Amino acid sequence: MGILIKGSNYLEQLSNTQIVVFDKTGTLTQGVFEVQKIKAIDISEEELLKITAYSENYSNHPISLSVKKAYNKEIDEKQIIETKELSGLGISAKIGEQDVLVGNEKLMNEKQIQFEKSNDIGTVLYVAIGRKYVGYIVIADKIKDDSIKAIQDLRKNNIKQIIMLTGDRKNVGEIIGKELGLDKVYTELLPDGKVKKVESLLKEKNPKGKLVFVGDGINDAPVLAISDIGIAMGGLGADSAIEAADVVLMTDEPSKIVSAINLSKKTMRIVKQNIIFAIFIKVLVLILSAFGLSTMWEAVFADVGVSCIAIINALRVLRTKEA
Repeated sequence: MGILIKGSNYLEQLSNTQIVVFDKTGTLTQGVFEVQKIKAIDISEEELLKITAYSENYSNHPISLSVKKAYNKEIDEKQIIETKELSGLGISAKIGEQDVLVGNEKLMNEKQIQFEKSNDIGTVLYVAIGRKYVGYIVIADKIKDDSIKAIQDLRKNNIKQIIMLTGDRKNVGEIIGKELGLDKVYTELLPDGKVKKVESLLKEKNPKGKLVFVGDGINDAPVLAISDIGIAMGGLGADSAIEAADVVLMTDEPSKIVSAINLSKKTMRIVKQNIIFAIFIKVLVLILSAFGLSTMWEAVFADVGVSCIAIINALRVLRTKEA
């Protein structure tokens, strides 16, 4: 099925899933961004796109890749003196003699830079050169076709809450949440904000139920680690996220979560069947032996025969259908 489960304990816990929490970018959305709009102030749009592409040059984030794709020219790395990733905010860079900031609203506010807020739908990169605001670039992502099916199938599996966490603005997150039919959407979260939110959800849930977090990025690793079950996207996912996860989806399809849950439930049913059958036969033969009614062959059946039947019954799990 393309699902890597890192231990039988996680396979067992999946059958008790009550809450599924999704990251947005690269998990529910394609993670394939395209530049939709460029608004420059006091410089040309071409220059704004160039300085942003140079600043994002060493990043492999889908947003950075989309900016470089839109620029579509060779980048002279000799001009890139320094770049620094600011977790949950953006990037600071020194391009030639220019100090550049590229990031979200929080970055502009933190650096006390006056800027023009955009109401466009999508991820907005605000750009400042020498602490002077010079414009913004709007980048949009698309929902995976498979995400809609995944949410619908999770509903059929009686999952109590389906939640999305994102660092995007409120209006962007709410539009996606409405399209997918999610129960709750928490927006404008930094990496530590996601951790706190999941910790809060863990405290609120039923002790017997399990919380599953699904993510793919380097910032998701801490959340994957603290969740009851962390699921990472194996194709596009960052190595740190895959390392921290308990389950890895090799095909990056959210609907595989439902396949994993179905597999877990069927496995647990078979385990219980085998335990009940084995105990019943052994107790029966024990009672017959106490009354002198069983021979050595009944004892052999209670041991080897029961083991063979349990193995044959367990093979039914191979016929589990994908979601």
